[in-house]
Amino acid sequence: MKVALFYETLEDKKVKCKLCNHNCIIPPNSTGICGVRKNEEGVLYSLVYGKIIAEHVDPIEKKPLFHFLPGSWSYSISTVGCNFRCSFCQNYEISQYPHIYKSIAGRPKTPKEVVEDALKEETKSISYTYTEPTVYFEFAYDCAKLAVKHGLKNVFVSNGYMSKEVIDYIKPYLHAANIDLKSFKDSFYKNICKARLQPVLDNLKYIKQLGIWLEVTTLIIPGENDDPEELKDIANFIKTELGPETPWHISRFYPTYKMLDKPYTPEETLLRAYYIGKEAGLYYIYIGNVHGNQYENTYCPQCNTLIIERYGFRILKVNLGDNKTCPNCGFKIHGVWV
Repeated sequence: MKVALFYETLEDKKVKCKLCNHNCIIPPNSTGICGVRKNEEGVLYSLVYGKIIAEHVDPIEKKPLFHFLPGSWSYSISTVGCNFRCSFCQNYEISQYPHIYKSIAGRPKTPKEVVEDALKEETKSISYTYTEPTVYFEFAYDCAKLAVKHGLKNVFVSNGYMSKEVIDYIKPYLHAANIDLKSFKDSFYKNICKARLQPVLDNLKYIKQLGIWLEVTTLIIPGENDDPEELKDIANFIKTELGPETPWHISRFYPTYKMLDKPYTPEETLLRAYYIGKEAGLYYIYIGNVHGNQYENTYCPQCNTLIIERYGFRILKVNLGDNKTCPNCGFKIHGVWV
């Protein structure tokens, strides 16, 4: 165990965890909502420091990040635990492990070993992913700080529920983030994720303001968050608060975990969301979990020239002009390219 960051000691040896917007008040010998931060006699500990449950070399497109070092590989790691309880979680075996099995699992690994392996695999970044990286923040931070010293970039794939203090703390070492905007209804977050909407909206705006490269993902679930008016709200929020250059990934739901009764997202629903985003004025919109479609590609927002052609997570063609502009009309294609 490692002493945690971001907490304060209260009366009767209780602690208040300030890592995320749950702000859990944790009695002695108990954990917070995430299941991986434990109060031991008035001291908060991370139970997952250096305990890796998942470790893969992934295309950066899998995060998904389509405008951040496209075509590169990212060393991707995770521990168990999550501060959300999404009933549709596609990695629930990892995220909900402490609640399902009442234990902590993981292989021992140091930040030095993570960075060494990332370099050995010739990746350009380390991604903290598969579950919410906030819950293993101490380990992610130590890895990220060391990674920068060795020329690697760092990526968070996150639900966006961390505290502002956490964002400030990681900011010098965080280069990109893909944040889920799961819905534009607080009731969805409360009932399905056991969280709230507003902190996510606030953090999206703050991350963008800090200059960290940001992409947004919405998993569209039939009957839950697929109403056209709600999709318009999401698209308009991205346009007005984050900027039209912020990529929006519209992802197809498939039945899993506690939502086995839901159908796959119809392709016509995904296409409707795509055109809602276009009508709102977003430059870059992508349809995910449906490989081999034209909506995986990047097109120039001004003249519609094909800029990056993709198939699944593979880059087939890059057509960028000088200074990362459209070779046809000169429009700047937004992203982090080197």
